[in-house]
Amino acid sequence: MGNQNIEAVLFDMDGTIIDSEPHWLRAEQELVEKFGGTWSEEQGLALVGSGLWNSASLLQNAGVDMDVDDIVLHLSNRVLHLVNESIPWLPGVRELIAELMQQGIPCALVTMSLRKNAEALAHAISQEIGQEVFSVIVGGDDVEYPKPNPEAYLSAAHQLGVDVTRCVAFEDSSFGAASAFSAGAVTIGVPLAVQIPHHSVHVLWDSMRGKTLADLTELWNLHRSQDGA
Repeated sequence: MGNQNIEAVLFDMDGTIIDSEPHWLRAEQELVEKFGGTWSEEQGLALVGSGLWNSASLLQNAGVDMDVDDIVLHLSNRVLHLVNESIPWLPGVRELIAELMQQGIPCALVTMSLRKNAEALAHAISQEIGQEVFSVIVGGDDVEYPKPNPEAYLSAAHQLGVDVTRCVAFEDSSFGAASAFSAGAVTIGVPLAVQIPHHSVHVLWDSMRGKTLADLTELWNLHRSQDGA
């Protein structure tokens, strides 16, 4: 079976393409402390991969006296400012994306960050790669139900015009992995800040360093065969 069997690759953003989770934790801590509260690393890590509005409600419970929409906007702007200084690539991601572009495999960005943050990162990545990378972007403000609900991945596949079961998805969190896996994509977990249960992915990788389209094709064909597709 050839690599044409994979119709698209779907990427989470924070913690999967870029190491932005420390920026989110910093932004959360700064905001909670501004209102006289405390916010631990453990509390921040518990939110990795979940919807921003859910995170905002928990920050309210920690003492942040702001509307949830204002909290989401504040955190997003702060993280965008920190990321804009340079793209904090995770190992192997840039090289894999470049190969996918060379082989004409469409990619989507599927994130619970605001669309404006996703669009800014997508633009920066496209500038570095030298061509438009993401054919579709699904942000946290584009869906009714955040990860771990499968809506975001189903929407990305639909917008790409492909069957989600012919897609490979990359995720770094348990929420995100559950979203991609339940949508039907062959899901690769690449844990960074938090652990991912084995039952939420098809395989766990330490990183994307040295990984190629051939690796994705082999994995996709293996699980396609096991699933009887």
